[in-house]
Amino acid sequence: MKMETSQPLAVGGGGGPVPAHLDISPPPHTKHHHPAPPLSSGCEDHWSWNKNDKSHEVRLYGPKQRIAHFHPNWSNGTAGVRGTRVLNGGRFYWEINVSQRIFGTSMMFGIGTRKARLHVDAFVNMLGEDENSWGLSHKGLLWHGGRHKQYIKPFRENIATTIGLYFDGVSGTLTYFKDNLCLGVAFTGLQDTTEPLYPIVCSTAAKTEMALGVLKRDFQSLQDRCRATILSHLTHEEQIDHLKLPLRIKHFISEGLENFQEDVALSVNNHNINLSHW
Repeated sequence: MKMETSQPLAVGGGGGPVPAHLDISPPPHTKHHHPAPPLSSGCEDHWSWNKNDKSHEVRLYGPKQRIAHFHPNWSNGTAGVRGTRVLNGGRFYWEINVSQRIFGTSMMFGIGTRKARLHVDAFVNMLGEDENSWGLSHKGLLWHGGRHKQYIKPFRENIATTIGLYFDGVSGTLTYFKDNLCLGVAFTGLQDTTEPLYPIVCSTAAKTEMALGVLKRDFQSLQDRCRATILSHLTHEEQIDHLKLPLRIKHFISEGLENFQEDVALSVNNHNINLSHW
């Protein structure tokens, strides 16, 4: 039986033709640093890792269970977890704070349908192994349809990092960021996927950890934007009752306060993480 420890293993498999949905834009070093992350003028999003849709080798904890811990004892395979957010048709940006334990065959960040596997008893690049998922590995490789291409240089091992993913369901693209640096469009043609798409992460390495950080989404309507503006000025849910607004509007505002206090706690937690940089 093979076990994955802190010793890095080489990525296996050949390259082959570039898949149709792998973007062939200019090399990553030509990308520019963005002054602000995508959807900085959007609103806070509310989702987490799905406790009912994960490998048995993933433990969830923290505010709203947004921290995923992989292979808590040792690893003899690949474990993943799917997010609760359906991405199709919208614009979403999320960040994943990766702990300093970066090593092994494959730690991956991406998206996939419900058909994408979340566990296999082997060290593999699970995201992108078939047509049901798209992923970036810490080796700097993009995977889809069982094929890969070089996207960026491999991550530095045992150095904490933050990976941002920007999904544009209108143009059908997925773009990656690393420590606030835009890496360019990675995948295209995603608007043609009719099955629901979800955020997914996976890891082959023991005792690795990925925590959801910034979660943003585009506004769906003017009403949605107005609600977000009101919520940004509130500190307690009870304040909604004192607003001089029709009851129906108050109910609509209350719907946007789902898990309000937990999200406040999460923001504080993410701020502390950024200060300590793990």
